[in-house]
Amino acid sequence: MSSESRSKSHTPSRKSRPKPTLPPMSLFSAIQVILTWLVVLVAAYFSFLALLAIPFFQNQVIYLHSVTLTWFKDVSIPEQWGFLRNQVSPFTLTTPDQVTLHAWHILPLELYKKHEEELLSEPQGISSDITKRLSFKLLRDDPDALLVIYLHGAAGTLASGWRPPSYRAMSSGAPDRIHTVAIDYRGFGSSTGSPSEHGLLTDALTLVEWALRDAGIPPERIVVFGQSIGTAVGISLAHHLATRPDPILFAGLVLVAPFADVELLTATYRVAGTVPLLGPLSPFPRLLAFFNRFIVSKWPSKDNLAAMVRHCENMASSGLKYHVTIIHAQDDYDIPWSHSDQLFWHAVSASRPHGVSFEELEEEKEQTKKVMGPAGWVVEYQTERGILREEIATWGLHDRIMSYPIVSLAILRAFGSQGQEEAGTSVKGT
Repeated sequence: MSSESRSKSHTPSRKSRPKPTLPPMSLFSAIQVILTWLVVLVAAYFSFLALLAIPFFQNQVIYLHSVTLTWFKDVSIPEQWGFLRNQVSPFTLTTPDQVTLHAWHILPLELYKKHEEELLSEPQGISSDITKRLSFKLLRDDPDALLVIYLHGAAGTLASGWRPPSYRAMSSGAPDRIHTVAIDYRGFGSSTGSPSEHGLLTDALTLVEWALRDAGIPPERIVVFGQSIGTAVGISLAHHLATRPDPILFAGLVLVAPFADVELLTATYRVAGTVPLLGPLSPFPRLLAFFNRFIVSKWPSKDNLAAMVRHCENMASSGLKYHVTIIHAQDDYDIPWSHSDQLFWHAVSASRPHGVSFEELEEEKEQTKKVMGPAGWVVEYQTERGILREEIATWGLHDRIMSYPIVSLAILRAFGSQGQEEAGTSVKGT
């Protein structure tokens, strides 16, 4: 055998060469890196939770008022968001604790058309005295005028996101009669102060006082609309006024994307639909309860709504009736629509002398709810003292749904509820 042939016979083929293997230390290093990152993430998350225990940072997360979303834009010029010249009148309100609130009064389109020339001749911008503006006089002097008090959600200003389109939706059912007034709460946009649970209620009460006293609009011609955290403000407002010695009940309360209370919200809420707050602690109830103890703004909407309904049911006959509509989209990634189920259950249970369990009410709803095909479903519960309605839409996300016809119709239905029987499928009160 030649040396050349022996060399070939001892040269291993490519197929027979052993494959390189990961040294044990490399595998150990990879596991070590993964564990290190897990420890870092857990430490960062608990550091985040520690910050949330501080009221200042907690408010920033709950209200997101520093995230204006209208940067470099002057909210005193509403035309930037597609409104006609002077269709919106910016003005300010002063609260009892001397906080200045920025507000918009939005005219319905048909009414604007009737008075277009006069409106065009008025100066633009924020008004130092809203009572001198034509838009205010059209609201105050019309005995048939209707008013939506608009309470927006967390983050942004009254001009951000889907809020401007939703103002148009408010009046679309009666474009010659339905006015809308929206405010930026304290700490939001151009308003002064810092947000708090008591502070936002004070802001809403200030707006109601303006509507009742300055604009002269009686409660039966007012619907309170709230979205997201605005639903908590609206429920707190309605509860506060309904339980006074001289109770005030509005024509209706329309709640879009509500939450049951902040403690339940923190277990499910995702900032911008992605970043969870206390969701990772949900499998550990005691740990979740521990961190919830540090929450300052409780916003107990389910309890406040139940207390309002119970008070109205037990109220001496006065002709006053409550009308509450709860609307939620199934594809809401910020606040799950299960919160609306909880809110509706607490309200219905409060309207019955002996209450009702969640499971029992769900069975009733399955038998009586009206399925709207791909649009979703609706269920309504009536008593002699009021109406509770839950509407679950298939689509609409968290904010976009505000501009949908489902909200326009809910506003119109609420205005028409006084002394009228609602159409549709109902669960009769017992």
